[in-house]
Amino acid sequence: MFDLPVTTKKGQKEATKFRTFLLDQGFEMAQFSVYQRFVGAKERFETYTKKVQENLPTEGKVHILMFTDKQYENIITFRGHKKNPRKKNPGQFELF
Repeated sequence: MFDLPVTTKKGQKEATKFRTFLLDQGFEMAQFSVYQRFVGAKERFETYTKKVQENLPTEGKVHILMFTDKQYENIITFRGHKKNPRKKNPGQFELF
């Protein structure tokens, strides 16, 4: 998850570059500033964390969260007033 300043042309350019980097690394957008990627092991999580760290914009906040299989399985999602069916457990889950 991230919150990047986009009030200047430089900030907008850096935010776009960061989003493009995440997509190039296999992340998918869950919401505009929330990206996710499935990883199979803690070592891969650490590898992607390092890659993100190496590509951080000069300003703003970036939070990295890791969900275990069980935690992901317990996520409840609503669209409007309807509850979405639970997603099948994909394994380890990573959000940016």
